[in-house]
Amino acid sequence: MSSILTQPNLRNIIFDLGDVIIPIDLSAPIRNFAMLANLSEEEVTTLWQEHNQIMAYETGLIDDQAFRQHVRDLLKQRGVASDDWADEVIDTAWNTILLDLPVERVKRIQQLQGKYRLFLLSNTSPIHIQRVNQILTDLDLPVLDDLFERVFYSYEVRLAKPAPEIYTYVLQEAGLEADETAFLDDNYANIQGALSVGIHATHVQKPLTILDYLA
Repeated sequence: MSSILTQPNLRNIIFDLGDVIIPIDLSAPIRNFAMLANLSEEEVTTLWQEHNQIMAYETGLIDDQAFRQHVRDLLKQRGVASDDWADEVIDTAWNTILLDLPVERVKRIQQLQGKYRLFLLSNTSPIHIQRVNQILTDLDLPVLDDLFERVFYSYEVRLAKPAPEIYTYVLQEAGLEADETAFLDDNYANIQGALSVGIHATHVQKPLTILDYLA
């Protein structure tokens, strides 16, 4: 595996967030909502799948309050007294997806500032971004807006990976040439979406991290 920094004519690097910069556990929110509601993980998973509003939330079709109410309403269907759940309870359970942030990954990105134009492209939600920025602040690191020239969040642009349109949007908005741009993501479908518009996309696969791909 060679570093993407050896790519000819490389001027721009676009990063995914989850499992590229900050490790995530996709199943953790399910486990935590199940514990809070005294339900099995299977019951909560089934509810999520039958009434999936996460994509609507991550593409800005519903806001924070509507998402929280959606969670309350879903669990109420199973007899849970979720009407009394405070916003903070829901946010905390939702944010358990975020694991400990390896500081060295952020430090490596900082080392690349000024050498390359750096961007962030993430399918995410406002609650998660607020928490990530708080984690960065607590570690005395720059928040995402300061770490990158520009951030692109699915809920703001109303598009989501792996749709080719979101990559085209980023290229146009930032004034980037696809053949001068690298993209790092842990999701194979997202890599395929980026490749379809001519971006040099690299699939970040464990146990390797961006420290390896940016060596």
